[in-house]
Amino acid sequence: MAVKIRLTRKGAKKKPFYRIVAADAEFPRDGRFLENLGTYDPMVDPAAITLKEDRINYWLSQGAKPTTTVQSILKKQNLSSTPA
Repeated sequence: MAVKIRLTRKGAKKKPFYRIVAADAEFPRDGRFLENLGTYDPMVDPAAITLKEDRINYWLSQGAKPTTTVQSILKKQNLSSTPA
């Protein structure tokens, strides 16, 4: 089972809100996921980001691969996308 750390879209039309989740790579974007790891709200200035750092580090240590967007969010929050 290949796990990805990625965004899942929530919110109304033209008002996106995203959850950062750990999900199997074969699950649909807004479908089933393994664990909720945080949120990302791009509609406020600056973008609001909340993360469960310990759980993100756990999934990274288990071999989960972040998507490019999630990787840039982690970089902004000074979290490495490689396990410690």
